[in-house]
Amino acid sequence: MTTDFQQARASLGARLRELRTEAGLTGRDLAALLGWTQSKVSKLETGRQTATAEDLRAWAEGVGHPEATPELNARVQGLESRSRSWRRQLAAGHRPVQDALSAEYERSTVLRAWEGAMVVGMLQTADYARHVFTRYADLHDSVRDIDDAVRARVQRQDALYRPGRTFHIVMGEAALHTAICPPSVLAAQLDRLSGVFGLDTVALGIVPFGAPVSIPPANGFWIYDERLVIAEDWHAELWLNDADNIALYRKVWELLSRSAVYGHKAHRLITRARAQLVLS
Repeated sequence: MTTDFQQARASLGARLRELRTEAGLTGRDLAALLGWTQSKVSKLETGRQTATAEDLRAWAEGVGHPEATPELNARVQGLESRSRSWRRQLAAGHRPVQDALSAEYERSTVLRAWEGAMVVGMLQTADYARHVFTRYADLHDSVRDIDDAVRARVQRQDALYRPGRTFHIVMGEAALHTAICPPSVLAAQLDRLSGVFGLDTVALGIVPFGAPVSIPPANGFWIYDERLVIAEDWHAELWLNDADNIALYRKVWELLSRSAVYGHKAHRLITRARAQLVLS
């Protein structure tokens, strides 16, 4: 979670506490009034938990200021514009998330990606993507619209074959070996990666095991032109559109890409990973 996000959530908590104290209520009083635990009131006020729209409505009414609800909702929407929690996003399943991402791909012409231990979605086969979505649905206990999500991801890959866009993708060699799926599915995925080298819209680099790196590889992210970064964490996606953060992620991408190999050297790593698979 970013420092900016933490500060914004703490600011919202301070505003909630201000409304409560102005109403002459203790945290225990408000919790009893709303039927909540006192710990929930404390977490919201100290910025350790993000309030839902229903939480904010109940709080505003509980302290006698229902007119404050729009203001409080606007504060949360400001948080969500930067940090979009998976819990909220996946309440309606994976397909809406994929549709939102597709819109950003359509708006962009130069896209850069880093992924350390998984094949990027833009290059995934349908079977590989199905296993990825299933694992995340299990993790977040979300709606299991797996087939719809896979279709949306695969349809988005049409952009790889249309002129006017370039994809600069860097992955760690671990992505070629991570067994998120059965060996037969991974084999087909590696074959798919081998075919990417014939596309003039894609520059695919692989950071080999043991290659010296200028920065510790961390979470995956995409840079859309010079206007937006979308970075993934376990709890949320970060949507960052301020110049400083975009420049930071661009620097990270450049540092990682310098450690990557391209062309026949990258293809050799994929071929070697494919040969090491034991198929049943």
